[in-house]
Amino acid sequence: MALLYEGKAKQLFTTENDDELRLVYKNDATAFNGEKHDVLEGKGKLNNAISALFFEVLEAEGVATHFKAKISETEQIVRPTQMIPLEVVVRNLTAGSLARRLGWAEGKELTEPIVEWYYKDDAIGDPLVNEAHIAALEVVKAEELEEMRMRALHVNKILLKLCQKAGILLVDFKLEFGFAEDGTLILADEVSPDTCRFWDKETGEKMDKDVYRYDLGSLQSGYETILSRIGGVVHG
Repeated sequence: MALLYEGKAKQLFTTENDDELRLVYKNDATAFNGEKHDVLEGKGKLNNAISALFFEVLEAEGVATHFKAKISETEQIVRPTQMIPLEVVVRNLTAGSLARRLGWAEGKELTEPIVEWYYKDDAIGDPLVNEAHIAALEVVKAEELEEMRMRALHVNKILLKLCQKAGILLVDFKLEFGFAEDGTLILADEVSPDTCRFWDKETGEKMDKDVYRYDLGSLQSGYETILSRIGGVVHG
């Protein structure tokens, strides 16, 4: 099985079937555009379990994704996808770069979700872009961009409902979209504590990748809490 792609946290391999790829979650943890890097035992299987569960929930709610099946502790079978080089960030509370950009304290509740776009290019730090920039880059059509925005907001409603039941604040999250082989727009990549900010609803304790970014404790412990609260389990 040939390696097609390797990123900071995942590997993508071919399979015997042209309409399926094998996605492998790694134990690598990175932050600050790769300036901080460690290998954390068990991280891959936690992200795999959490992302698979979220994808199953989203698929059940009518969100088309690349996810087909979780086949091992660290592996999924996914649909081949032509990725769009944009990150879609949905924010419900202020945190991270938004808090710094506006000079607001973290945790300020927004009157309505904010959708932001980031151009995926590691060489220039994945910059924040607007619709005019995206049109100039010619990476996606205007109607496709609007569809991505609407789907991201739909995903937000689904995840907010799930997180509320689990006693979790969904602060913000990143999504990536692409085109399936038949040309349809689908959600791809992952939905995990690597790509979402999750805080405890009562205490405000961080249970996501910020734990690693800012040396706040055990990343695996936070991810285990998320998995347990949303109804999943990891063996071993």
